[in-house]
Amino acid sequence: MEISRPNRFFLPQDYRITSWDKLKPYYDILASESIASVAELELWLLKRSELESVVSEDLAWRYIRMTCDTTNKEIEQDYLFFVQEIEPPLSPYNDLLNKKLVEANSKYPLTAETYFVYLRGVKKEIEIFREENIPLFTELSTLAQQYAAINAKMTISYEGKEQTLQQAANYLKNPDRKIREAVYYLIANRRLEDKNALDDLFNKLVTLRHQVATNAGFHNFRDFMFAALGRFDYTSADCEKFHSSVKEQIVPFMNERARKRRAELKLAGLKPWDMDVDTEGKPTMKPFTDGDDLTRRGIACFEKVDPYFADCLSTMQQLKHLDLDSRIGKAPGGYNYPLAEIGAPFIFMNAAGNIRDLQTLVHEGGHAVHSFLTKDMALNAFKNTPSEVAELASMSMELISMDGWDAFNFSPDELRRAFIDQLENALETLPWVATVDKFQHWIYTNPSHTVEERTQAWVEIFDEFNMQEVDFTGQETYRANAWHKQIHIFEVPFYYIEYGFAQLGAIAMWKNYKLDKVKGLENYKAALKLGYSKPIGEIYQTGGIQFNFSNEYVFQLKEFVENELTKLEN
Repeated sequence: MEISRPNRFFLPQDYRITSWDKLKPYYDILASESIASVAELELWLLKRSELESVVSEDLAWRYIRMTCDTTNKEIEQDYLFFVQEIEPPLSPYNDLLNKKLVEANSKYPLTAETYFVYLRGVKKEIEIFREENIPLFTELSTLAQQYAAINAKMTISYEGKEQTLQQAANYLKNPDRKIREAVYYLIANRRLEDKNALDDLFNKLVTLRHQVATNAGFHNFRDFMFAALGRFDYTSADCEKFHSSVKEQIVPFMNERARKRRAELKLAGLKPWDMDVDTEGKPTMKPFTDGDDLTRRGIACFEKVDPYFADCLSTMQQLKHLDLDSRIGKAPGGYNYPLAEIGAPFIFMNAAGNIRDLQTLVHEGGHAVHSFLTKDMALNAFKNTPSEVAELASMSMELISMDGWDAFNFSPDELRRAFIDQLENALETLPWVATVDKFQHWIYTNPSHTVEERTQAWVEIFDEFNMQEVDFTGQETYRANAWHKQIHIFEVPFYYIEYGFAQLGAIAMWKNYKLDKVKGLENYKAALKLGYSKPIGEIYQTGGIQFNFSNEYVFQLKEFVENELTKLEN
């Protein structure tokens, strides 16, 4: 598709952010501009949206470049310059403009149907803003960057070759149990080398986050984040309901799958290095060779499902908005970063040639399609979808895209195995989400905890939801520190329950798609096109599904996936 940066009407076409002094005048204009009608208010909103898009995209590129190469000090300083010099003075101006908007809207009311969701979010931002938190947010952003830097340096040496932990994880699929065990210990021991550094870093993050919450008048950081994340459509009690539903419906099913795995592997007991290997002893699937091959096959996969999806990925390829290969010095994880002004996002990941990489690409590809479908919305704020909706886009794409997975390098039997892996992963995600979310609830409602108390809480929560059929004798220390690898806990606190809600929605979306592919795709795209112009429940409803995490609903979806697995395995 043809895509280019739109012409600006408020900022100069060639404007680039080089200092706060040169950015500040545009905020001053918006702060002082008179508004005397609904039309003038809407024009003012368009100007603000353009300014926000330019600022957002500038930060995006600084972050992208930093994560692509954490060893480059110049790139790191470029990112930190924004965090330390641009973001702090932005905060009071955003608060000022929010108050100006609310006041103007009281005199010249905007159409509620169009602006209700946006305005309720603005009012909440005003409610929780505190100027004394500005330097704390700056410090938190700086500290969070350290997590990426620590992880980017983690490598092991195996078979005479230095490898990232993502690359080394491929050995955990090797049919030779001795190889799996050896590499498991290499990876786990390498992570333990940074245990104290990560614990110390996290202690600082917890202390600062609790201070942010109390400054804003909250008892704890959990309650602050529910407000800051704009969780208008559910409460912490609903999260607990999700935990309970997963424990009752999904955990027993995963235990049953683990027992089946143990029997098929003919083992007296499962160890943590036995959980990724093919139970029939078949070799590791290699659906692609490298990042370029992954891109080519990913586009072909999307083409089989919907040509529009393929067009989105092809456009990103042409713009060089893809960095897919794992390499030393690259930050961990994967993401799709929206670029607010141009509208074509950037996908970052750490591909090492395995099935998980395929799943990551289509997941991030779902985010990318979402970005393209909302790029022409009037206001940048309308595109800032809550994670419960953003992750619905990506997790639904994981399942829907299976119709095109034969574009990858699979034999017929490997394709069947890949489908089984995907469906197992769809359900395995739910206990892990419950674990991470419940752990974060504990952390921030017990802010004065010690490292030892935190470790004990993690072990108890982990054991409640995960690998109950796996023997961790001799690996207790690794299990106790497994949360260190979860980037969200360090960098984006409380952003995780969304994966659970969205996974349930994605299973329901895929179920509808299997019944009627044309209607299923129409509903999927219709939901995504809404951006964040409607409440979460209404967006899900537009997609033909429910925003529901009750015991009964989780049971129904689990039964559907279980039946699909049975078809594949028989």
